[in-house]
Amino acid sequence: METLETNRLMLRSFRLNDADDVYDYAKRDDVGPLAGWRPHGNVDETIIIIKHFIEKDDVYAVILKETNKVIGSLGIHFTTLGSLGEVYELGYVLHPDFHRQGLMTEAVQVALDEFFFVQNKDELYVGHFMENSPSKKLIMKLGFKFIEDINYQSRDYGQKETKIYKLTKLNYVLKKERKK
Repeated sequence: METLETNRLMLRSFRLNDADDVYDYAKRDDVGPLAGWRPHGNVDETIIIIKHFIEKDDVYAVILKETNKVIGSLGIHFTTLGSLGEVYELGYVLHPDFHRQGLMTEAVQVALDEFFFVQNKDELYVGHFMENSPSKKLIMKLGFKFIEDINYQSRDYGQKETKIYKLTKLNYVLKKERKK
């Protein structure tokens, strides 16, 4: 994966020495459950997840440049998504201490530029569980359009009702043009 940068952030591949930073947010009750996974019980559990990220090479560590600390993750995975079949799906998580600062918007936008313009992909999907209103706000802000409700198999909590959205390259380009 190419390293991506914004004014405040760097997105790069995970490293094992990121474990303490990741555990700092992954252990929290207000993070994992909103994304479908249980809070990490210890740093060894976090290391297992980071090893998986390194092996798959499709999840960025989101680094706050000011502190060089991992404050979240962002991945674009090729997966099967209900009746939509095989698609690219966006997923992200951010340490709650950094919410409402526009950081994840910034991270997703640079990843979307990479996805649509460098990798030359045409469409991207994203979902949120019904109770995850902060994620819904971000998804809407980024210009994704609602597609359907599905029952999604979360990693640790079984089937959960999920709202699915899509963003096409064309709509992304048009949204960027309107901002200029």
